[in-house]
Amino acid sequence: MLTQPAMRTNQAITSVADLNVEDRTIDIVLANDAHGAFVWGVLDRLLDEPSCSFSSVTASGFAAMEAAVFAYGLSVGGRRGARTALANFWRRVSHASIFADGRASLLRSVLEQSIDLEQIRDEDCPVKLGVLAVNARTDAAKVFTSDRLSINAIVAAATIPFLWLPVEIDGDIYWGDGDVLQSPPVLSSEARHRLIVTGRPSVFTTPCPDRGLPASQCVTKCVPVHTIFDNRYRAGAPLLLRPWIDWGELTDMRDTGRQRAADWLAADPLRTDGSPATACKSRYI
Repeated sequence: MLTQPAMRTNQAITSVADLNVEDRTIDIVLANDAHGAFVWGVLDRLLDEPSCSFSSVTASGFAAMEAAVFAYGLSVGGRRGARTALANFWRRVSHASIFADGRASLLRSVLEQSIDLEQIRDEDCPVKLGVLAVNARTDAAKVFTSDRLSINAIVAAATIPFLWLPVEIDGDIYWGDGDVLQSPPVLSSEARHRLIVTGRPSVFTTPCPDRGLPASQCVTKCVPVHTIFDNRYRAGAPLLLRPWIDWGELTDMRDTGRQRAADWLAADPLRTDGSPATACKSRYI
C-alpha cells in the first residue's frame, strides 16, 4: 500500500546529475502511438533519476491511464510510490488479458483499482495531469485537467473509436485516438524542458515568435523539446488493440523503454544555458 513519500537522495545515477534540479524540471507528453508498456519503461527509468523532477504530464490513448497512475503514485509515495503503482497497474492489465470480452469495462475496473482520483485532483499533487479525448460527435479534441478530470475522462481517452462505445461526459460523448502532439499540452511555468514519448519519427512543435529572447522571457513559455521514440511502433489499429498481452512480453517492452530513456539521459540532453540557440530546440533519440 502506498502511504509514505519516498525519501530523496542526492546520489548520482548518471553523469548528468551535476546539473541544477531547476534546470531539469520536465513537462511530459505521452502520445497514443507509443505502446503503453514502452511508456511504462520510460517513466520507470526517469523515476530512477533523482535530479529529474516532473511538473506536468499530458497524455492521450492508453497512455492516459498510465499518466494517471504515474501522478497518483507520485502524490502518495514519491518516486518509489510511482514505480510501484505503475508495476501494480500493469500486473492488473496482464491479468485482465485473459478475458476476451468486456475490455472497455475492464479498463474502468483496472483504473479504479489503481488510483484515487481525489489525490490527483488535489492542489498538492506534485504533477499536473491532463488527458486528451475526442468528441465523438464533432471530432474536436479536448484536454481534461484539474476539476474537469474524472474517471470517465481517463477511460474515454483510452477508448478505441468505433470498436468500443464512446463515454458520456457532461452530456456529450468522447473516445480516444486524439493526437496530443497537435493539441496544447498541459504546461507548467516551472518546467525547463518538454519530453515527448511517441512512436512517430516527427513531432509537432510551435515555432517560438520570440526566438530572440531567452526561454525565461519568452511570452509563449517555450522550452527545449526532447523526443524518445518507440522503436516497436506499428501503425494502425493493431498497436492500439495490444495493451492486453502476457506479462513476459509486457516486461520486454518495458525494458526497451527503460533502455531508450537511459540512452537519452546518457546523452546529457537536459543541459541548457538558456541561450536563444537552446530555447526552442528539438532533440531526438
